[in-house]
Amino acid sequence: MNAALELLEVDGSTGLSLRAVARRAGVSPMAPSRHHPSRDALVSAVTAEGYRELAEKLAEAGTAPGDLAEIAVAYVRFALDRPAMFRVMFAEPCGPGDAERAAAVAAVSGYVRDLVAGVFPDTDPAPLADGVWALVHGLAFLHLDGKFAAADPDAVAARVRTTVHALLATRGA
Repeated sequence: MNAALELLEVDGSTGLSLRAVARRAGVSPMAPSRHHPSRDALVSAVTAEGYRELAEKLAEAGTAPGDLAEIAVAYVRFALDRPAMFRVMFAEPCGPGDAERAAAVAAVSGYVRDLVAGVFPDTDPAPLADGVWALVHGLAFLHLDGKFAAADPDAVAARVRTTVHALLATRGA
């Protein structure tokens, strides 16, 4: 797995293959297939690791409903700090039915749902959590893809906070 993560940071997801991972790890070309039978399975494992890392970053930013803006900043910061990982997490096909990846995605999804339920206690949290995640995810990709400036971390954080606070201001409307 370490070789796959290193390769991802160097070459992005386009360089992520079983053979490339084997070369990077200095093992036989067939060795990675003992752990990951296909590229999709390898990508699923990398994605699961990315979701675990993302969950750690989000939890470090806070767990209380009042922390929503800072958690959103942490999400966007993760995307900007780990662009190749973020892209593989959301743009690459993964092995269908991969339990490890599904569990990692469910953990982040549940975390967001629980947080949103605390912010909006009188609303069904599932669809609203989807909307909050989509908003913050969109901000991450807009910064990542250069549609919004990303060079100044303080300016990025300010934009994300302002956007989340604008959303929160609508809850009384």
